[in-house]
Amino acid sequence: MPSFTSPDQGDDLEACVLRFSDLDLKDTRLINPSSGLKAELDVSTKKKYSFAKKKAFALFVKTKEVPARPFECKEKRWKCCQQLFRDRISIHRHVATQHADEICHQTASLLKQLAVTPNTSKGLKSEDSRNPLKEYFTCNREVSAWLPDISCFSPDELISSQGSDGGEVLLYYCYRDLEDPHWVCAWQTALCQHLSLTGKVRIATEGINGTVGGSKLATRLYVEVMLSCPLFKDYMCKDDFKTSKGGACCFPELRVGVFEEIVPMGISPNKISYKKPGIHLSPGEFHKEVEKFLSQANEEQSDTILLDCRNFYESKIGRFQGCLAPDIRKFSYFPSYIDKNLELFREKKVLMYCTGGIRCERGSAYLKAKGVCKEVFQLKGGIHKYLEEFPDGFYKGKLFVFDERYALSYNSDIVSECSYCGAPWDQYKLCSTPQCRQLILACPACQRQGFTACCVTCQDKGRRLALRRTQSSFKEECECTARRARIPSELPQQVRLPVSPRPRPGVGGDGPCSCEWQQQDFPRPSQS
Repeated sequence: MPSFTSPDQGDDLEACVLRFSDLDLKDTRLINPSSGLKAELDVSTKKKYSFAKKKAFALFVKTKEVPARPFECKEKRWKCCQQLFRDRISIHRHVATQHADEICHQTASLLKQLAVTPNTSKGLKSEDSRNPLKEYFTCNREVSAWLPDISCFSPDELISSQGSDGGEVLLYYCYRDLEDPHWVCAWQTALCQHLSLTGKVRIATEGINGTVGGSKLATRLYVEVMLSCPLFKDYMCKDDFKTSKGGACCFPELRVGVFEEIVPMGISPNKISYKKPGIHLSPGEFHKEVEKFLSQANEEQSDTILLDCRNFYESKIGRFQGCLAPDIRKFSYFPSYIDKNLELFREKKVLMYCTGGIRCERGSAYLKAKGVCKEVFQLKGGIHKYLEEFPDGFYKGKLFVFDERYALSYNSDIVSECSYCGAPWDQYKLCSTPQCRQLILACPACQRQGFTACCVTCQDKGRRLALRRTQSSFKEECECTARRARIPSELPQQVRLPVSPRPRPGVGGDGPCSCEWQQQDFPRPSQS
Protein backbone atom coordinates (compact mmCIF):
# COMPACT_ATOMS: atom_id res chain seq x y z
CA MET A 1 0.00 0.00 0.00
CA PRO A 2 1.78 3.10 -1.23
CA SER A 3 2.89 5.88 1.03
CA PHE A 4 4.53 8.99 -0.28
CA THR A 5 7.22 11.25 1.10
CA SER A 6 8.97 14.24 -0.36
CA PRO A 7 12.73 14.34 -1.02
CA ASP A 8 13.43 16.35 2.09
CA GLN A 9 12.01 13.42 4.04
CA GLY A 10 14.44 10.99 2.45
CA ASP A 11 16.06 9.99 5.71
CA ASP A 12 12.83 8.48 6.94
CA LEU A 13 13.12 5.42 4.74
CA GLU A 14 10.95 3.29 6.97
CA ALA A 15 7.98 5.49 6.17
CA CYS A 16 7.95 4.15 2.60
CA VAL A 17 5.68 1.19 2.00
CA LEU A 18 5.56 0.93 -1.79
CA ARG A 19 5.77 -2.53 -3.27
CA PHE A 20 8.05 -3.27 -6.22
CA SER A 21 5.00 -4.43 -8.19
CA ASP A 22 3.51 -0.95 -7.80
CA LEU A 23 6.04 0.54 -10.21
CA ASP A 24 5.48 0.66 -13.93
CA LEU A 25 8.21 -1.51 -15.42
CA LYS A 26 6.52 -2.17 -18.75
CA ASP A 27 8.14 0.77 -20.49
CA THR A 28 11.52 -0.70 -21.46
CA ARG A 29 12.54 2.58 -22.97
CA LEU A 30 12.93 4.05 -19.51
CA ILE A 31 16.19 2.40 -18.66
CA ASN A 32 18.85 0.05 -19.91
CA PRO A 33 20.39 -1.35 -16.70
CA SER A 34 23.80 -1.69 -18.33
CA SER A 35 23.94 1.94 -19.35
CA GLY A 36 24.75 4.99 -17.29
CA LEU A 37 21.32 6.10 -16.14
CA LYS A 38 22.42 9.34 -14.51
CA ALA A 39 24.26 10.46 -17.64
CA GLU A 40 21.13 10.03 -19.74
CA LEU A 41 18.95 12.29 -17.63
CA ASP A 42 18.32 15.97 -18.28
CA VAL A 43 19.61 18.59 -15.88
CA SER A 44 16.33 19.00 -14.01
CA THR A 45 15.90 15.27 -13.43
CA LYS A 46 19.53 14.78 -12.38
CA LYS A 47 18.77 16.83 -9.28
CA LYS A 48 16.26 14.22 -8.25
CA TYR A 49 18.37 11.19 -9.12
CA SER A 50 19.99 10.75 -5.71
CA PHE A 51 16.68 10.97 -3.95
CA ALA A 52 14.99 8.55 -6.36
CA LYS A 53 17.75 5.94 -6.13
CA LYS A 54 17.83 6.12 -2.33
CA LYS A 55 14.07 5.87 -2.14
CA ALA A 56 13.88 3.02 -4.65
CA PHE A 57 16.32 1.01 -2.58
CA ALA A 58 14.36 1.65 0.63
CA LEU A 59 11.06 0.77 -1.02
CA PHE A 60 12.41 -2.52 -2.30
CA VAL A 61 13.84 -3.45 1.09
CA LYS A 62 10.57 -2.52 2.79
CA THR A 63 8.63 -4.97 0.63
CA LYS A 64 10.82 -7.78 1.92
CA GLU A 65 10.09 -7.08 5.57
CA VAL A 66 8.28 -9.86 7.41
CA PRO A 67 5.51 -8.42 9.64
CA ALA A 68 5.88 -9.45 13.26
CA ARG A 69 2.95 -11.27 14.75
CA PRO A 70 1.38 -9.89 17.96
CA PHE A 71 2.94 -12.55 20.18
CA GLU A 72 6.41 -12.29 18.62
CA CYS A 73 9.24 -9.89 19.36
CA LYS A 74 9.35 -6.54 17.64
CA GLU A 75 12.73 -7.25 16.00
CA LYS A 76 12.57 -6.71 12.25
CA ARG A 77 13.26 -9.49 9.78
CA TRP A 78 13.38 -9.65 5.99
CA LYS A 79 12.76 -12.51 3.58
CA CYS A 80 14.11 -12.48 0.03
CA CYS A 81 15.17 -15.17 -2.46
CA GLN A 82 14.13 -17.88 0.02
CA GLN A 83 16.54 -16.47 2.61
CA LEU A 84 15.72 -14.95 6.01
CA PHE A 85 17.74 -11.87 7.07
CA ARG A 86 17.80 -10.78 10.70
CA ASP A 87 19.80 -7.54 10.44
CA ARG A 88 19.62 -4.52 8.19
CA ILE A 89 23.20 -4.74 6.93
CA SER A 90 22.78 -8.23 5.52
CA ILE A 91 19.52 -7.47 3.69
CA HIS A 92 21.03 -4.26 2.29
CA ARG A 93 24.08 -6.15 1.04
CA HIS A 94 21.89 -8.82 -0.53
CA VAL A 95 19.66 -6.32 -2.33
CA ALA A 96 22.64 -4.28 -3.58
CA THR A 97 24.39 -7.31 -5.04
CA GLN A 98 21.49 -9.46 -6.22
CA HIS A 99 18.81 -6.97 -7.23
CA ALA A 100 20.69 -4.11 -8.87
CA ASP A 101 18.60 -4.32 -12.04
CA GLU A 102 15.34 -4.14 -10.09
CA ILE A 103 16.54 -1.11 -8.13
CA CYS A 104 17.55 0.52 -11.41
CA HIS A 105 14.06 -0.06 -12.81
CA GLN A 106 12.44 1.33 -9.67
CA THR A 107 14.67 4.39 -9.82
CA ALA A 108 13.67 5.01 -13.41
CA SER A 109 9.98 4.66 -12.60
CA LEU A 110 10.22 7.09 -9.69
CA LEU A 111 12.12 9.54 -11.87
CA LYS A 112 9.43 9.26 -14.47
CA GLN A 113 6.85 10.33 -11.91
CA LEU A 114 9.04 13.16 -10.65
CA ALA A 115 9.68 14.32 -14.18
CA VAL A 116 6.00 14.93 -14.94
CA THR A 117 5.95 17.69 -12.33
CA PRO A 118 6.31 21.08 -14.07
CA ASN A 119 9.59 22.86 -13.35
CA THR A 120 9.45 26.07 -11.40
CA SER A 121 11.90 28.89 -11.00
CA LYS A 122 12.08 28.27 -7.29
CA GLY A 123 14.37 25.27 -7.75
CA LEU A 124 14.19 21.71 -6.52
CA LYS A 125 13.05 22.46 -2.97
CA SER A 126 10.11 24.49 -4.19
CA GLU A 127 9.23 21.82 -6.73
CA ASP A 128 9.44 19.05 -4.16
CA SER A 129 7.22 20.99 -1.78
CA ARG A 130 4.37 20.04 -4.10
CA ASN A 131 5.08 16.41 -3.13
CA PRO A 132 5.17 15.24 -6.77
CA LEU A 133 5.15 11.59 -5.78
CA LYS A 134 1.49 12.04 -4.96
CA GLU A 135 0.96 12.30 -8.69
CA TYR A 136 1.89 8.63 -8.83
CA PHE A 137 -1.39 7.83 -7.10
CA THR A 138 -3.30 9.74 -9.75
CA CYS A 139 -1.43 8.05 -12.58
CA ASN A 140 -1.52 4.52 -11.21
CA ARG A 141 -5.12 3.39 -11.51
CA GLU A 142 -4.44 -0.30 -10.96
CA VAL A 143 -6.40 -1.30 -7.85
CA SER A 144 -4.18 -4.30 -7.18
CA ALA A 145 -1.22 -1.96 -6.61
CA TRP A 146 -2.95 -0.67 -3.49
CA LEU A 147 -3.46 -3.98 -1.75
CA PRO A 148 -1.25 -5.21 1.10
CA ASP A 149 1.19 -8.06 0.61
CA ILE A 150 -0.26 -11.08 2.42
CA SER A 151 2.05 -13.67 0.92
CA CYS A 152 3.66 -14.30 4.30
CA PHE A 153 0.29 -15.34 5.78
CA SER A 154 -1.62 -18.50 5.08
CA PRO A 155 -5.30 -18.27 4.10
CA ASP A 156 -6.18 -19.90 7.40
CA GLU A 157 -4.48 -17.09 9.32
CA LEU A 158 -6.59 -14.45 7.60
CA ILE A 159 -9.91 -16.18 8.09
CA SER A 160 -9.29 -17.89 11.43
CA SER A 161 -10.94 -16.46 14.53
CA GLN A 162 -13.54 -14.63 12.44
CA GLY A 163 -16.23 -15.58 14.91
CA SER A 164 -17.62 -13.21 17.51
CA ASP A 165 -15.20 -14.54 20.14
CA GLY A 166 -11.95 -14.19 18.25
CA GLY A 167 -12.76 -11.74 15.47
CA GLU A 168 -13.21 -8.00 15.39
CA VAL A 169 -15.45 -5.34 13.89
CA LEU A 170 -14.15 -1.93 12.83
CA LEU A 171 -16.34 1.16 12.74
CA TYR A 172 -14.90 4.29 11.13
CA TYR A 173 -15.54 7.28 8.93
CA CYS A 174 -13.48 10.00 7.33
CA TYR A 175 -14.79 13.25 5.93
CA ARG A 176 -12.54 14.54 3.17
CA ASP A 177 -13.11 15.50 -0.45
CA LEU A 178 -12.64 12.60 -2.87
CA GLU A 179 -12.28 13.37 -6.56
CA ASP A 180 -12.96 9.82 -7.74
CA PRO A 181 -15.26 7.94 -5.32
CA HIS A 182 -15.84 5.20 -7.90
CA TRP A 183 -12.14 4.32 -7.91
CA VAL A 184 -12.17 4.29 -4.11
CA CYS A 185 -15.19 2.00 -4.27
CA ALA A 186 -13.37 -0.46 -6.54
CA TRP A 187 -10.30 -0.31 -4.30
CA GLN A 188 -12.31 -0.87 -1.11
CA THR A 189 -14.13 -3.81 -2.68
CA ALA A 190 -10.85 -5.42 -3.73
CA LEU A 191 -9.23 -4.64 -0.37
CA CYS A 192 -12.00 -6.21 1.70
CA GLN A 193 -12.14 -9.26 -0.54
CA HIS A 194 -8.34 -9.53 -0.38
CA LEU A 195 -8.53 -9.63 3.44
CA SER A 196 -11.68 -11.79 3.64
CA LEU A 197 -13.62 -8.99 5.32
CA THR A 198 -17.38 -8.61 5.24
CA GLY A 199 -19.38 -5.51 6.08
CA LYS A 200 -20.63 -2.34 4.49
CA VAL A 201 -18.74 0.65 3.18
CA ARG A 202 -20.35 3.83 1.92
CA ILE A 203 -18.35 6.23 -0.28
CA ALA A 204 -19.13 9.70 -1.61
CA THR A 205 -17.29 12.77 -2.81
CA GLU A 206 -17.41 13.95 0.82
CA GLY A 207 -15.58 10.92 2.25
CA ILE A 208 -15.93 7.32 3.36
CA ASN A 209 -17.90 5.55 6.09
CA GLY A 210 -18.08 1.89 6.93
CA THR A 211 -18.00 -1.08 9.19
CA VAL A 212 -16.03 -4.21 8.34
CA GLY A 213 -15.58 -7.44 10.24
CA GLY A 214 -13.09 -10.29 10.09
CA SER A 215 -10.14 -11.80 11.91
CA LYS A 216 -8.00 -9.50 14.05
CA LEU A 217 -5.13 -9.97 11.62
CA ALA A 218 -7.32 -8.87 8.71
CA THR A 219 -8.70 -5.82 10.52
CA ARG A 220 -5.18 -4.83 11.61
CA LEU A 221 -3.96 -4.98 8.02
CA TYR A 222 -7.01 -3.02 6.89
CA VAL A 223 -6.24 -0.21 9.34
CA GLU A 224 -2.60 -0.16 8.26
CA VAL A 225 -3.61 0.17 4.61
CA MET A 226 -6.06 2.98 5.35
CA LEU A 227 -3.52 4.90 7.43
CA SER A 228 -0.82 4.57 4.78
CA CYS A 229 -3.00 5.51 1.81
CA PRO A 230 -2.30 9.12 0.69
CA LEU A 231 -6.02 9.75 0.41
CA PHE A 232 -6.59 9.26 4.13
CA LYS A 233 -3.31 9.19 6.02
CA ASP A 234 -3.34 12.94 6.70
CA TYR A 235 -6.99 12.83 7.78
CA MET A 236 -7.17 9.74 9.98
CA CYS A 237 -5.33 8.19 12.89
CA LYS A 238 -5.56 4.81 14.59
CA ASP A 239 -7.91 6.24 17.21
CA ASP A 240 -10.50 6.94 14.50
CA PHE A 241 -11.17 3.22 14.18
CA LYS A 242 -13.58 1.98 16.84
CA THR A 243 -13.24 -1.71 17.59
CA SER A 244 -15.56 -4.25 19.15
CA LYS A 245 -15.83 -8.02 19.44
CA GLY A 246 -17.32 -9.61 16.37
CA GLY A 247 -16.06 -10.74 13.01
CA ALA A 248 -17.11 -11.57 9.47
CA CYS A 249 -20.09 -13.43 10.91
CA CYS A 250 -21.67 -10.11 11.91
CA PHE A 251 -22.46 -9.31 8.27
CA PRO A 252 -24.08 -11.61 5.70
CA GLU A 253 -21.97 -10.20 2.88
CA LEU A 254 -19.73 -7.38 1.68
CA ARG A 255 -21.50 -4.34 0.27
CA VAL A 256 -19.58 -1.35 -1.04
CA GLY A 257 -21.26 1.50 -2.89
CA VAL A 258 -21.05 5.12 -4.02
CA PHE A 259 -23.69 7.55 -2.79
CA GLU A 260 -24.28 11.27 -2.51
CA GLU A 261 -23.77 11.20 1.27
CA ILE A 262 -21.72 8.91 3.46
CA VAL A 263 -24.51 9.03 6.01
CA PRO A 264 -28.02 9.66 4.61
CA MET A 265 -29.29 12.92 6.08
CA GLY A 266 -31.31 13.68 2.97
CA ILE A 267 -29.65 17.02 2.23
CA SER A 268 -27.01 17.54 -0.42
CA PRO A 269 -23.48 18.04 0.97
CA ASN A 270 -23.32 21.10 -1.27
CA LYS A 271 -25.99 22.72 0.93
CA ILE A 272 -24.87 21.51 4.36
CA SER A 273 -21.19 20.68 4.45
CA TYR A 274 -19.24 18.61 6.94
CA LYS A 275 -16.72 21.47 6.99
CA LYS A 276 -18.83 23.55 9.38
CA PRO A 277 -19.67 21.20 12.28
CA GLY A 278 -20.10 21.87 15.97
CA ILE A 279 -17.21 21.98 18.43
CA HIS A 280 -15.77 18.53 19.10
CA LEU A 281 -15.51 17.45 22.73
CA SER A 282 -13.38 14.54 23.86
CA PRO A 283 -15.14 11.86 25.93
CA GLY A 284 -13.64 13.39 29.08
CA GLU A 285 -14.82 16.90 28.19
CA PHE A 286 -18.26 15.62 27.21
CA HIS A 287 -18.51 13.70 30.49
CA LYS A 288 -17.85 16.89 32.46
CA GLU A 289 -20.46 18.81 30.48
CA VAL A 290 -23.09 16.13 31.09
CA GLU A 291 -22.17 16.01 34.76
CA LYS A 292 -22.62 19.78 34.99
CA PHE A 293 -25.96 19.55 33.18
CA LEU A 294 -27.32 16.79 35.44
CA SER A 295 -26.19 18.58 38.59
CA GLN A 296 -28.26 21.68 37.89
CA ALA A 297 -31.01 22.24 40.42
CA ASN A 298 -33.73 22.90 37.85
CA GLU A 299 -32.89 20.89 34.78
CA GLU A 300 -36.13 21.80 33.06
CA GLN A 301 -35.03 25.45 33.00
CA SER A 302 -31.47 24.63 31.98
CA ASP A 303 -29.85 26.43 29.07
CA THR A 304 -28.41 23.10 27.90
CA ILE A 305 -29.97 20.36 25.78
CA LEU A 306 -28.39 16.93 25.59
CA LEU A 307 -29.47 15.79 22.12
CA ASP A 308 -29.42 12.19 20.88
CA CYS A 309 -29.06 12.22 17.06
CA ARG A 310 -29.96 8.57 16.63
CA ASN A 311 -33.21 6.84 15.75
CA PHE A 312 -35.80 5.91 18.36
CA TYR A 313 -35.07 2.18 18.30
CA GLU A 314 -31.42 2.98 19.11
CA SER A 315 -32.07 5.31 22.04
CA LYS A 316 -34.81 2.97 23.29
CA ILE A 317 -32.27 0.42 24.57
CA GLY A 318 -29.53 2.83 25.64
CA ARG A 319 -29.00 6.58 26.08
CA PHE A 320 -27.46 9.31 28.20
CA GLN A 321 -29.33 10.33 31.31
CA GLY A 322 -31.46 13.41 30.83
CA CYS A 323 -31.23 13.39 27.03
CA LEU A 324 -33.70 14.56 24.43
CA ALA A 325 -34.17 11.51 22.16
CA PRO A 326 -36.23 12.35 19.05
CA ASP A 327 -38.88 9.78 18.20
CA ILE A 328 -37.73 9.45 14.58
CA ARG A 329 -37.14 6.32 12.50
CA LYS A 330 -34.43 7.61 10.17
CA PHE A 331 -31.61 10.11 10.33
CA SER A 332 -33.00 11.63 7.13
CA TYR A 333 -35.90 12.85 9.32
CA PHE A 334 -33.52 14.74 11.60
CA PRO A 335 -33.45 18.03 9.62
CA SER A 336 -37.26 18.13 9.56
CA TYR A 337 -37.30 17.40 13.29
CA ILE A 338 -34.98 20.37 13.89
CA ASP A 339 -37.12 22.63 11.70
CA LYS A 340 -40.34 21.63 13.43
CA ASN A 341 -38.88 22.10 16.93
CA LEU A 342 -36.53 24.98 16.23
CA GLU A 343 -37.80 27.13 19.11
CA LEU A 344 -36.77 24.38 21.49
CA PHE A 345 -33.12 25.11 20.69
CA ARG A 346 -33.22 28.89 20.73
CA GLU A 347 -30.50 30.36 22.95
CA LYS A 348 -29.54 26.88 24.13
CA LYS A 349 -26.20 25.15 24.42
CA VAL A 350 -26.59 21.85 22.63
CA LEU A 351 -24.56 18.73 23.41
CA MET A 352 -25.02 16.27 20.56
CA TYR A 353 -24.04 12.62 20.38
CA CYS A 354 -24.52 9.53 18.20
CA THR A 355 -23.01 6.06 17.86
CA GLY A 356 -19.62 6.85 16.36
CA GLY A 357 -19.73 10.58 15.65
CA ILE A 358 -20.58 10.69 11.97
CA ARG A 359 -24.21 11.78 12.24
CA CYS A 360 -23.19 14.63 14.51
CA GLU A 361 -20.79 16.01 11.89
CA ARG A 362 -23.46 17.18 9.49
CA GLY A 363 -26.27 17.13 12.04
CA SER A 364 -24.45 19.78 14.08
CA ALA A 365 -23.66 21.70 10.89
CA TYR A 366 -27.38 21.77 10.07
CA LEU A 367 -28.33 22.96 13.55
CA LYS A 368 -25.59 25.60 13.54
CA ALA A 369 -26.78 26.88 10.16
CA LYS A 370 -30.15 27.72 11.72
CA GLY A 371 -28.47 30.36 13.85
CA VAL A 372 -30.62 29.90 16.97
CA CYS A 373 -28.29 28.08 19.38
CA LYS A 374 -25.79 29.70 21.69
CA GLU A 375 -23.32 26.89 21.12
CA VAL A 376 -23.32 23.47 19.47
CA PHE A 377 -20.99 20.74 20.72
CA GLN A 378 -20.60 17.13 19.64
CA LEU A 379 -19.08 14.03 21.22
CA LYS A 380 -15.91 13.11 19.33
CA GLY A 381 -15.84 9.40 18.56
CA GLY A 382 -19.45 9.05 19.64
CA ILE A 383 -20.83 6.73 22.29
CA HIS A 384 -18.32 4.09 21.22
CA LYS A 385 -15.36 6.12 22.45
CA TYR A 386 -17.22 7.44 25.49
CA LEU A 387 -18.00 3.92 26.73
CA GLU A 388 -14.40 2.84 26.23
CA GLU A 389 -13.40 5.53 28.71
CA PHE A 390 -16.52 5.65 30.91
CA PRO A 391 -18.27 2.24 30.83
CA ASP A 392 -20.09 3.16 34.04
CA GLY A 393 -20.60 6.81 33.18
CA PHE A 394 -23.78 8.68 32.29
CA TYR A 395 -24.68 6.46 29.35
CA LYS A 396 -27.04 3.74 30.52
CA GLY A 397 -28.07 0.60 28.66
CA LYS A 398 -26.81 -1.00 25.48
CA LEU A 399 -25.30 0.55 22.38
CA PHE A 400 -27.27 -0.28 19.24
CA VAL A 401 -25.20 -1.30 16.20
CA PHE A 402 -26.30 -1.82 12.60
CA ASP A 403 -25.28 -5.44 12.13
CA GLU A 404 -26.32 -8.92 13.19
CA ARG A 405 -25.30 -8.27 16.81
CA TYR A 406 -27.89 -5.47 17.19
CA ALA A 407 -26.30 -4.18 20.40
CA LEU A 408 -23.09 -3.97 22.42
CA SER A 409 -23.09 -4.15 26.20
CA TYR A 410 -20.73 -2.08 28.36
CA ASN A 411 -22.74 -2.03 31.59
CA SER A 412 -25.49 -4.05 33.26
CA ASP A 413 -28.19 -1.35 33.05
CA ILE A 414 -31.46 -2.22 31.29
CA VAL A 415 -33.46 0.88 30.35
CA SER A 416 -36.10 -0.64 28.06
CA GLU A 417 -38.98 -3.08 28.49
CA CYS A 418 -40.74 -5.92 26.77
CA SER A 419 -43.29 -4.37 24.43
CA TYR A 420 -45.97 -6.83 25.55
CA CYS A 421 -45.68 -7.22 29.33
CA GLY A 422 -43.44 -4.31 30.34
CA ALA A 423 -40.78 -6.47 31.98
CA PRO A 424 -37.20 -5.15 31.76
CA TRP A 425 -35.79 -6.35 28.45
CA ASP A 426 -33.37 -4.96 25.87
CA GLN A 427 -32.54 -7.75 23.42
CA TYR A 428 -33.93 -7.11 19.97
CA LYS A 429 -35.32 -9.79 17.70
CA LEU A 430 -36.85 -9.58 14.25
CA CYS A 431 -40.60 -9.59 13.79
CA SER A 432 -41.65 -13.14 12.97
CA THR A 433 -43.67 -12.05 9.94
CA PRO A 434 -41.18 -12.43 7.06
CA GLN A 435 -42.43 -9.50 5.00
CA CYS A 436 -42.06 -7.14 7.96
CA ARG A 437 -38.93 -8.15 9.85
CA GLN A 438 -39.15 -5.14 12.13
CA LEU A 439 -37.09 -5.13 15.32
CA ILE A 440 -39.07 -5.89 18.45
CA LEU A 441 -38.50 -6.24 22.18
CA ALA A 442 -40.25 -9.38 23.41
CA CYS A 443 -39.08 -11.14 26.55
CA PRO A 444 -38.73 -14.95 26.59
CA ALA A 445 -42.00 -15.40 28.52
CA CYS A 446 -43.99 -13.47 25.92
CA GLN A 447 -42.23 -15.24 23.08
CA ARG A 448 -43.27 -18.59 24.57
CA GLN A 449 -46.85 -17.34 24.49
CA GLY A 450 -46.54 -16.65 20.79
CA PHE A 451 -45.94 -12.91 20.90
CA THR A 452 -43.21 -12.73 18.28
CA ALA A 453 -44.42 -9.96 15.95
CA CYS A 454 -44.08 -6.21 16.14
CA CYS A 455 -47.83 -5.62 16.58
CA VAL A 456 -51.22 -7.33 16.47
CA THR A 457 -51.68 -6.54 12.78
CA CYS A 458 -48.40 -8.18 11.86
CA GLN A 459 -49.07 -11.13 14.18
CA ASP A 460 -52.40 -11.80 12.41
CA LYS A 461 -50.82 -11.50 8.98
CA GLY A 462 -48.12 -13.93 9.97
CA ARG A 463 -50.69 -16.47 11.17
CA ARG A 464 -52.72 -16.16 7.97
CA LEU A 465 -49.65 -16.65 5.84
CA ALA A 466 -48.63 -19.66 7.88
CA LEU A 467 -52.06 -21.27 7.42
CA ARG A 468 -52.04 -20.59 3.69
CA ARG A 469 -48.41 -21.67 3.41
CA THR A 470 -47.95 -18.95 0.85
CA GLN A 471 -45.71 -15.93 0.73
CA SER A 472 -47.75 -12.80 0.12
CA SER A 473 -45.92 -9.52 -0.28
CA PHE A 474 -47.16 -6.47 1.54
CA LYS A 475 -45.56 -3.16 2.33
CA GLU A 476 -45.07 -1.43 5.65
CA GLU A 477 -48.62 -1.48 7.06
CA CYS A 478 -47.92 -2.27 10.71
CA GLU A 479 -50.22 -0.41 13.07
CA CYS A 480 -47.30 0.42 15.34
CA THR A 481 -45.67 2.27 12.45
CA ALA A 482 -48.90 3.90 11.32
CA ARG A 483 -49.50 5.36 14.81
CA ARG A 484 -46.04 6.89 14.99
CA ALA A 485 -45.74 10.51 13.89
CA ARG A 486 -43.15 10.87 11.14
CA ILE A 487 -41.80 14.11 12.60
CA PRO A 488 -42.72 14.46 16.30
CA SER A 489 -43.33 17.83 17.94
CA GLU A 490 -41.71 18.36 21.33
CA LEU A 491 -43.50 20.20 24.14
CA PRO A 492 -41.39 21.99 26.78
CA GLN A 493 -42.28 19.45 29.47
CA GLN A 494 -41.25 16.60 27.15
CA VAL A 495 -37.68 17.71 26.67
CA ARG A 496 -36.24 15.38 29.32
CA LEU A 497 -36.35 11.66 28.57
CA PRO A 498 -36.23 9.51 31.72
CA VAL A 499 -33.70 6.73 31.90
CA SER A 500 -36.41 4.16 32.60
CA PRO A 501 -39.60 5.27 30.83
CA ARG A 502 -42.93 3.75 31.71
CA PRO A 503 -44.06 0.83 29.57
CA ARG A 504 -46.30 1.68 26.68
CA PRO A 505 -48.72 -1.25 26.44
CA GLY A 506 -49.76 -2.22 22.97
CA VAL A 507 -46.81 -0.62 21.22
CA GLY A 508 -44.94 -3.43 19.54
CA GLY A 509 -42.62 -2.22 16.82
CA ASP A 510 -39.29 -1.14 18.23
CA GLY A 511 -37.22 -0.94 15.09
CA PRO A 512 -37.28 -0.33 11.36
CA CYS A 513 -39.00 -2.79 9.08
CA SER A 514 -37.11 -4.46 6.28
CA CYS A 515 -38.01 -1.87 3.67
CA GLU A 516 -36.86 0.88 6.01
CA TRP A 517 -33.46 -0.76 6.49
CA GLN A 518 -32.98 -0.69 2.75
CA GLN A 519 -34.06 2.92 2.37
CA GLN A 520 -32.23 4.46 5.26
CA ASP A 521 -28.85 2.90 5.41
CA PHE A 522 -26.84 1.23 2.76
CA PRO A 523 -24.75 0.14 4.48
CA ARG A 524 -26.45 -0.56 7.81
CA PRO A 525 -23.34 0.58 9.76
CA SER A 526 -23.39 3.95 8.03
CA GLN A 527 -25.49 5.26 10.93
CA SER A 528 -22.39 5.46 13.13
